[in-house]
Amino acid sequence: MTPHPTKRRLLQGGAWTVLAATAALVGCGKKEEPAAPAAAAPASAPAPKPAPLKIAFAYVGPVGDGGWTFAHDNGRKAIEKEFGDKVATTFVEKVPEAADAERVFRDLVSQGNTLIFGTTFGYMEPMLKVAADHPNVKFEHATGYKQAANLRTYDSRTYEGAYMAGVIAGAMTKSNTLGVVGSIPIPEVIRNINSFTMGAQSVNPKIKTRVVWVNEWFNPPKETEAAQSLINQGADVLFQNTDSSAVLQTAAKNNKLAFGWDSDMTAYAPEAHLASAIINWGPYYIQATREALEGKWTGGGGVWWGVKEGAIDIVSISDKVPADIKAKVDTIRAGLKDGSFHIWKGPLVGQDGKEVLAKDVVADDKFLGGVKFYLKGVEGKVPAGN
Repeated sequence: MTPHPTKRRLLQGGAWTVLAATAALVGCGKKEEPAAPAAAAPASAPAPKPAPLKIAFAYVGPVGDGGWTFAHDNGRKAIEKEFGDKVATTFVEKVPEAADAERVFRDLVSQGNTLIFGTTFGYMEPMLKVAADHPNVKFEHATGYKQAANLRTYDSRTYEGAYMAGVIAGAMTKSNTLGVVGSIPIPEVIRNINSFTMGAQSVNPKIKTRVVWVNEWFNPPKETEAAQSLINQGADVLFQNTDSSAVLQTAAKNNKLAFGWDSDMTAYAPEAHLASAIINWGPYYIQATREALEGKWTGGGGVWWGVKEGAIDIVSISDKVPADIKAKVDTIRAGLKDGSFHIWKGPLVGQDGKEVLAKDVVADDKFLGGVKFYLKGVEGKVPAGN
């Protein structure tokens, strides 16, 4: 910018004054020592920014399933929101519970991911193999029970949500017949069916539960067919341990009632929706990531979180549900949170009439992890070999 003319004249006048003063000093025989040049401050280069922690997720279903995988992906997004540019996350969806899963996990390692989450039971053996070959990578396996030095397990107490849904179902059924669409007959799913039935029987002892298995986690056509079969058998309230919204939508088409599972499914069929038993994976994913970032992550163990830790809840309870039942659910939720209420507490009797849990005995996690039987009130047989 060109100086203003007045400023320029002032600058010039000042310069002449300095020159005159310098000449006067020289004339008097005084020599002015030149000032030592100021040492230049060393330029401090900014500290290099740490590379983000690369985190990968393997999903059994599509992120848009509205249920299980959708809930896990919300947990992934919670990590990004919490840690920002300290992390870089990625995911692979629709990874089958088969040999191909091992290839996917190896590929995720080759991409530089050092914290890897596998989000379904069937990934257990492939993850163990890959973890053994890559000891410097941290692996987290959802719903599994085998661990290694660099592989740990995590799970949510979905049976707590199932029980609360059962309380609502027991109050809302008119036929006293409930229907459950089961995915794969492992203890996790069988435990949920039993818990749902116990919740229903707590308000309606006449309840009977029928089950149709689809042997897949996510297959909307099969889930639809199973739901319709249950309705044809007299079930007027449906529950599921599958990943899509097909069961709820089938109930709506038949003027029946149903629940959302793993995520809030209200929007898929609000007229049929009674409530959604949801999983919030965010708290655990944030904790695991923080441990990895701070160098505090350790393998070889496992956690099982529920209502107490904010991982399980039942939400969006319909206005159709009576106020006293809503209050009962609130009381149960509070009891699960503070540890004063236990779902699996004796006496409990199996489908065959034999006692499986004695009076006042509270089932421990080992017992719960080995549930391979139906309780009294659940009809049919548990598929062989499970």
